[in-house]
Amino acid sequence: MKKTKCYNPFMKKETEILILGAGASGLMLASLLERDNYLIVDNNPKVGSKILVSGGGKCNITNGSLKPKNYLGEQRFVRNVLKRFDNYDLLSWLERHGLKPIVRKNHQYFCENSARELVTLLEKEINRKKILFNHEIKEIKKIDRGFEVVTNRGNIVAKKVVVATGGLSFPKLGATSIGYEIAKKFGHKVSTLWAGLVGFTVQPQEFFFKALSGIATEVKITVGDKVINGSLLFAHKGISGPAVLDASLYWQKGKITVDFIPSVNLEAIKSSKKNIARVLGLPNRVAKAFLEKLNVEDRACHQLNSEEWKQVEILKSYSFAPAGTFGYSKAEVTKGGVVVDEVDASNMMSRKVDNLYFVGEVLDVTGELGGYNFQWAFSSAYVCAKAISIY
Repeated sequence: MKKTKCYNPFMKKETEILILGAGASGLMLASLLERDNYLIVDNNPKVGSKILVSGGGKCNITNGSLKPKNYLGEQRFVRNVLKRFDNYDLLSWLERHGLKPIVRKNHQYFCENSARELVTLLEKEINRKKILFNHEIKEIKKIDRGFEVVTNRGNIVAKKVVVATGGLSFPKLGATSIGYEIAKKFGHKVSTLWAGLVGFTVQPQEFFFKALSGIATEVKITVGDKVINGSLLFAHKGISGPAVLDASLYWQKGKITVDFIPSVNLEAIKSSKKNIARVLGLPNRVAKAFLEKLNVEDRACHQLNSEEWKQVEILKSYSFAPAGTFGYSKAEVTKGGVVVDEVDASNMMSRKVDNLYFVGEVLDVTGELGGYNFQWAFSSAYVCAKAISIY
């Protein structure tokens, strides 16, 4: 009797292009390839896990105002990638494929209803049979035919490998350090990794912040020579909110300075008969908490003496050193990554190893809050896709 040949999921697979990661950059890359000659491997059971939880579940896809200065990273490299596929190119591509993002705030483009719209679009553009779920990458080896990737569910041989594994943020969604490990294995430098776009924890002197949890106020934050305007949210662990998240990109240690009353002219209110807490432009609880901290009695402005006004002036430049950050579990991105002077901006290929590519968050390029990191994922994927499609 003739034996039936059974399919073995652990058999060695072969492909022209192997994409490591089914996140934003990996999915975009696959959707742009001209031929169906690829496989995608991911350690998750589904695609786009991080996309689905981003932007409050609506995914901040890009920003109407896009400049290299919106990124922490080597500016020429960033500029060369973005100019190949900018925000207008992305919005046009999305609209041609049935998704028209809407502007919600500060030029930020979101999915109209849910981030699921973006994931669904990307899924339609790729062959789902080409995605290998629940494949944990163990190592990658250089062989005569290209590369051999070792996973927990068998090995995969590929002529070209694209590292689109993302960073360390959101470990509960499967984030790992594998992309950085691969880069180091092949001789690439990886800059120091930090949790980015994340809240700050505070030291004992600022523990009174915690009692204000849930209250937001407009501030101006200075970190080194970077000035950030926006909203600060007091939290159980310290401070968060858009301005704080952006500030975290530029902070490593030491003090930051916060102007808690950026729109207030103190000279103009000194003669006011209203109590000081009422004219600072702060939420009442916040104003009273700071006045208590500064040992200033809440009474009519014109009754305050010169020493008390000196204390109030501290609110214009309140300096303190955060204890740290909320960590990768709360961070939106990873700051740092594969050093870009070892990657070719014209095709995203390693300058050290032919046919090894890096795209998205794994690179040492980090965008500010507002859709810049998804734009980077899509732009770098586009550059890579156009290069490997023609080789």
